[in-house]
Amino acid sequence: GDAGGDAPLNVTSETERLLSRSVAERVIGDLRLDERPEFNPALRQASVVDEIRATLRGLVSSDKPSQPAGDNVEPVIQAYYKALSVWRDGQSDVVQIGFTAGDPELAAAVPNRLISIYLEERKDSIRASLDTAQAWIGQRIAEQQDRAKAARDAADTYQQTMGVVQNDDDQSEQIKAIVELSDRQTKIGQSRADIKDAIAALEAADDPSLAAQTKSVPDSIGVMQADLRTQQQDLARLLDIYGTDAPAVVDLRAKIDRSRADLSTAVDRYLQSMRARLTALDDEDRTVRSALTAAYEQRSRSFLAQTELTRLQRIADKEQTALDKLEEQRRGLVGQAMLPGAELEVLSPAAVPLTPQGRSRLFYLIGAFFASISVAVTAAFVVEMMDRTVRSFDQITGMARIVPAGFVPHLRRKDRRDPSRLFGQTQIGMFDEAIRTIMISLKQTNGGKLPNSIAVTSAHSGEGKSLVAGSLAIELAANGTPVLLVDSDIRRGHLDTLFRSGLTQGLNEFLSGQAALEDIVHHHPSGIDFIPAGNPGLQRRIRSADLAEIIEMARARGQIVIFDSAPVLASADTMHLTALAERTLMVVQWAKTSRRAAEFCLQQL
Repeated sequence: GDAGGDAPLNVTSETERLLSRSVAERVIGDLRLDERPEFNPALRQASVVDEIRATLRGLVSSDKPSQPAGDNVEPVIQAYYKALSVWRDGQSDVVQIGFTAGDPELAAAVPNRLISIYLEERKDSIRASLDTAQAWIGQRIAEQQDRAKAARDAADTYQQTMGVVQNDDDQSEQIKAIVELSDRQTKIGQSRADIKDAIAALEAADDPSLAAQTKSVPDSIGVMQADLRTQQQDLARLLDIYGTDAPAVVDLRAKIDRSRADLSTAVDRYLQSMRARLTALDDEDRTVRSALTAAYEQRSRSFLAQTELTRLQRIADKEQTALDKLEEQRRGLVGQAMLPGAELEVLSPAAVPLTPQGRSRLFYLIGAFFASISVAVTAAFVVEMMDRTVRSFDQITGMARIVPAGFVPHLRRKDRRDPSRLFGQTQIGMFDEAIRTIMISLKQTNGGKLPNSIAVTSAHSGEGKSLVAGSLAIELAANGTPVLLVDSDIRRGHLDTLFRSGLTQGLNEFLSGQAALEDIVHHHPSGIDFIPAGNPGLQRRIRSADLAEIIEMARARGQIVIFDSAPVLASADTMHLTALAERTLMVVQWAKTSRRAAEFCLQQL
């Protein structure tokens, strides 16, 4: 429909009008909804659930809950809006209204009364708006007429008094010359300011090569800066690898010093060129200023008078244009007042429903059940797709250069810390069988016999490599096989907490030359010879010759040596160790070790 004009009704806006508070209050008052317990909570008898809720709220809050007053309309309005439904029928201009109530007659009466009140208020609103607009536009027209007449009189009086004769060509040429000179002066000033800022920044900085990084510099200086930064990054990496006295570090530092000197020389030359350019700009600025002053002096009194007259005429034209627009608006308002109101039609009045409508509670329960199942399945699928950890035997088999040795069940923390369980005094069941399976796999991959040296490692710490290494040694000793267990994680090794050797020296002391090999071997009652990690504060690197000496000693004694090495991603010593050992056993923790980390470790080994 039309609101008395050309603008169509906005269905969204009119829907909001139907939901306005003023309409709601009138419907509630006319139909006495506040006297019905269905819509007025104050008239209802409190249920057991409401009493329990109020009691719990009183225990949490120190404020006593206030009883709703009988004349409070706010709860009634909330209940009214909850029962009311106003929606647009698709993309059409049809608006449907529904109301949910226990009384069928009330369910039909509310929409009918709502639309009648809406039409009344809309009609009154349109009439009031038109009256207000006409009064306002009339006042504006009177004020604008006075301003337009004053502007015309001012232009006529000035022209008669000054005797101005229009000469647009001369004035245009003068204005054009002044504009061009002004633009040139502005550009010169901007260029001078930029050069001064650059010179000031370069002169104020202690290191011109660093100050030039924030300013516009030639490409050659930019390339030198990039080369210097690259050399500094290379120096940082070499320092991390070789230390400060390495020949490569010394040579690179000398090269950096030469690059920094070359860059400082280039910056100094660039400063000289900028100072020369600034001097040239100063001379040009003085020339332009003189020309601009001369141009201004050439402007005659007639030109000033003509400019002033043009300004007054433009003001008069602008005021007249504003007056014409106001007159046009007044004519439009008069036409709207003569037209009928908004063309709205009630297509189908609300009728008393014959049967209850809506879905039962069972429908919503079933819907919520299926929705929860869908969400759970989707979440499980997303988690499974995003999981990048090792979770199956097939994933391990698919990795290159690896033969799965078996699965070891998770051992409870109290069992891992209990020596009686690990040293065979208490059977752990599946864990013992898993260790035996690993030993059988090692034999099968080594021609039917156990390898003389085994390196046990993992990608990260905390994945169970020390437990597996110690359990293998215990199992071999229990079968009567001589075994030497070496805690070769020289920085974070903790196998000594299991064997409790009591030795004050270990592998670190042997590597640093502070102890002989025979002095660091602990003979455990279980039949295991054990070498602890020793003092981690020594921070020694493992050398192949030292490891070969340990392996040779174990071979001479007829022992199988098991190395509990550091994680591959934590120490480069592991690569040296695995190169000497006959077999490497890599421990991967289920659902924790990522496939990418495992594959990277295999490439390193």
